[in-house]
Amino acid sequence: MARAEANGIEIEYEMRGPAGGEPILMIGGLGMQLISWPDALIDGLGEAGFRPILFDNRDCGLSTRFEEAGLANIGRAFKQARAGEPVDAPYTIEDMADDGAGLLDALGIEAAHIYGSSNGGAIAQLVAIRHPAKTKSLASVMATSGRRGLPRPSQAASEWLNAPRPADIDRGTFMELAWEQNRIMGSPGFPRDEAGVRARAGALYDRAYYPPGHGRHLLASIASGDSRCAALGGIAAPTVVIHGANDPLVPVGQGEDVKNSIPGARMVVIDGMGHDVPDGAAPRVVRAVAENARRAG
Repeated sequence: MARAEANGIEIEYEMRGPAGGEPILMIGGLGMQLISWPDALIDGLGEAGFRPILFDNRDCGLSTRFEEAGLANIGRAFKQARAGEPVDAPYTIEDMADDGAGLLDALGIEAAHIYGSSNGGAIAQLVAIRHPAKTKSLASVMATSGRRGLPRPSQAASEWLNAPRPADIDRGTFMELAWEQNRIMGSPGFPRDEAGVRARAGALYDRAYYPPGHGRHLLASIASGDSRCAALGGIAAPTVVIHGANDPLVPVGQGEDVKNSIPGARMVVIDGMGHDVPDGAAPRVVRAVAENARRAG
């Protein structure tokens, strides 16, 4: 792994796949470290001729943290948003989109394919909006447009999203919570690897367990609200929207709104897939990304 200076911060990153492959910037969701990406997905992209660029978003993993901002007050943020007031936040997902574009600059990459997962999908949409010259193609995966009035998460998924992340839990408890999250959010139509989920959680804990950053990521998303909705119609990059038919956190109707908002966008819905990309679904995801990338010429 390596570190680059971009957009006024330091970003930890890693490049995988063939050295001559097409660069694809992989943007993760809330608090997602670069080692969180499923190997089946990343290896599959490499075999398809891509050069995945994995990185820790600001305020998570080993990238710059915003400790001086303090803990996020999510309850107050939701009240401000519902009242139509500005949300107090140290940064927005627009800033995080600029981080991704800045990382490409730091690496000397003029343009790349952009892949964003969950909240990272919203950030990827903003990369395509704010940095069109850097966006060869866009894959918006299990992500929303942010438009109000769309289908809501299940109660269990909503409670998980808004649950506080204690800063002082031990490694074993974190591994147990990861398995609980998988039971709530994961893909019911595919085998679940409990041992693999727990092992990855242990590795994440050891590398950089940092719950305050997760909270500030959510705060950034609330602060941005639905501001990008109108701008989605200006995305010119070939776009594929990939979504699980059984996603409890971002229901498939939210992905459909993304598809309907971007001219020429195509959509791939995977039966049995929840709010993750299980190994069994990875080949189809890779195929959809590759087919969309070919539209960029």
